[in-house]
Amino acid sequence: MEGKLLAGDAALVTGAASGIGRGIAQALAREGARVVLSDIDAERGEAAAAALRAEGGDARFVLADLAADGGPAGLLARARDALGVPTIFVHSASPRRLEADHILAVTEETWHRMLAVNLHAGFALGREIGRDMIARGIKGRMLYVTSLHADSPRNLPHYSAAKAGQTMVMKELARALGPHGIRVNAIAPGAIPGGGFDAKGAGIERLTGCTSLGRLGTPEDVAGMALALLADRFSAYVTGTTVVVDGGIALHNWIEPPAL
Repeated sequence: MEGKLLAGDAALVTGAASGIGRGIAQALAREGARVVLSDIDAERGEAAAAALRAEGGDARFVLADLAADGGPAGLLARARDALGVPTIFVHSASPRRLEADHILAVTEETWHRMLAVNLHAGFALGREIGRDMIARGIKGRMLYVTSLHADSPRNLPHYSAAKAGQTMVMKELARALGPHGIRVNAIAPGAIPGGGFDAKGAGIERLTGCTSLGRLGTPEDVAGMALALLADRFSAYVTGTTVVVDGGIALHNWIEPPAL
């Protein structure tokens, strides 16, 4: 029997206290990676790391506010202390978004925080980790959790702009780091309740009706594909691309504008 897919790897996962980030961190730990989970939510983050340790995984939590001055650099310093240079980087952190934050209502503070966490932190961490990987000859892997919103406006301008920019950061990193054997990809989830997205009541029914598979997704649905993109056994020749995991929701008209 073949060994675990990620034995010997060291992974940093942002936004890992809940939802998709936690699901990915769990999948990586179960496949043998040592994992640092990072988030702004200390209580949930510590609980997530403890749950992985209870399963026999090597996991620890690092508190970080990626929108704060020095937040990305501070996180990376603490991750290096815990892991050495990460061989895997997953950027899943994103502030919670509210349906009321359409283009005529979103505040500048909300706009800046969304872009700081998604785009600036994604750029800063990816660049510095990439530099470390090159310096040490590590053929690492990076994964950005983007969104269907990166390609289609959905009345959340700060979120859509952040994810679109994040997608281009991923492509630029893939182009620059590829010659060094470092792969960089993105995964675009559809309707996955938990973390930054909550659907309730009629909202759940409407979104479920817009999926070809007849159900909303789970963090585990996304984590399985994330694992495939991060494991050289399955994706050694894949870089610079976005894989959609949405149950077919993008095939339907799931966008409804708010009343202005």
